[in-house]
Amino acid sequence: QVHLVESGGGLVQPGGSLRLSCAASGSISSLNDMAWYRRAPRKQRELVATITTGGSANYADTAKGRFTISRDNAKNTTYLQMNSLKPEDTAVYYCNAEIQVLHVVNPLPFWGQGTRVTVSS
Repeated sequence: QVHLVESGGGLVQPGGSLRLSCAASGSISSLNDMAWYRRAPRKQRELVATITTGGSANYADTAKGRFTISRDNAKNTTYLQMNSLKPEDTAVYYCNAEIQVLHVVNPLPFWGQGTRVTVSS
């Protein structure tokens, strides 16, 4: 009924940039907090950045100064601009959103399928 779809991943050299997108669709009343997570090889899933409905952002220490999370509420979309990429940023990146679904009392968490980012020479 409600789906999140990530896009924008790919192969990039160290120091390069990528912009990830996450679009929500379905029976959506409103999107609350949204976030980006990642899972690197041999690592646990890690929170990268969060953004509130009002646009207030928070970042993991590894992302501060390099990544920027944003959102376009009219498009039900969140973005993650990643600059100065490092090999250790290599991971599958997942979008997470707390969504108020039409005709459902409480907001619910949803996850995208992930988009792969590889940073390598």
